[in-house]
Amino acid sequence: MSDRVAVTTKPKPAPVRAATAAARPSRAGYASPKAQPTLGEGLQPEPRLDLPAPEVGVAVATAALLADRTRAGILRMLAEGPHCVCELAAALDERQNNVSMHLARLRDAGLVRQARHAGDARWVYYERDETAITAACAAIREVLG
Repeated sequence: MSDRVAVTTKPKPAPVRAATAAARPSRAGYASPKAQPTLGEGLQPEPRLDLPAPEVGVAVATAALLADRTRAGILRMLAEGPHCVCELAAALDERQNNVSMHLARLRDAGLVRQARHAGDARWVYYERDETAITAACAAIREVLG
């Protein structure tokens, strides 16, 4: 008997080959480079590198404020008339301190203003500043064209 143990080797995997044209996925639905549209009338044949940058600061700031669900909800509710924090918080299912924080951001942006109740000064009511809302809408409309 032999004390040797037979060592078997695994066969080496086949090398990865580039896919052939037949094995490639179909390009149906893709535009070929030759199918690119040509320049039509009114398009510039050369890049214009001296274009001025548009002023979009107001639109971006407004969009950032509206990107929050609570602030957007507050502005929508205030379109119907003045409301106090407790009313807004109940309708939006938010805590009053959270709604107050969002109202402060809207007030700082000039979109909302506050007024004390005439009969009981403990109550603060918030309303939209429609002039500022109109200007903000115009800024966003200008960006969107």
